[in-house]
Amino acid sequence: MTPALLVTSRPVPSRLAPAVAGSAVILFALPIFALAGWPMRAWALAAVLWFAALAFALLLTRLSSDPDNLAAASMRGIGTTSRSFLVGVPLLVVAVTNETVGIAAATLYAVAFTVELAVGLTLYFGGGAKA
Repeated sequence: MTPALLVTSRPVPSRLAPAVAGSAVILFALPIFALAGWPMRAWALAAVLWFAALAFALLLTRLSSDPDNLAAASMRGIGTTSRSFLVGVPLLVVAVTNETVGIAAATLYAVAFTVELAVGLTLYFGGGAKA
């Protein structure tokens, strides 16, 4: 990896493709959970948390992206950081009460998040530099 790769300014790509990729993982996991006999409550929990986190992220994108708007930038940063807590706390509570459901839900969510992140990074670093 070259240092220029990290310092080159790039436009922020659309969040649609990463969100669709992560959502596809959640949706394609439904028949896998059903056929494998894994707990359907785990799939449902992961799906509810996934789509709630997407809705929260969509709400954050409605804030101004103007770098001079300190309040909007702060809310976006706090919101993005708190997204992990909003997902992690319910997963932890369920894992404590029902280990099988909690671990299966957390694993599915982690796979979907990893796919979303990989697609987002590919789009970001695959795009051209800002003019």
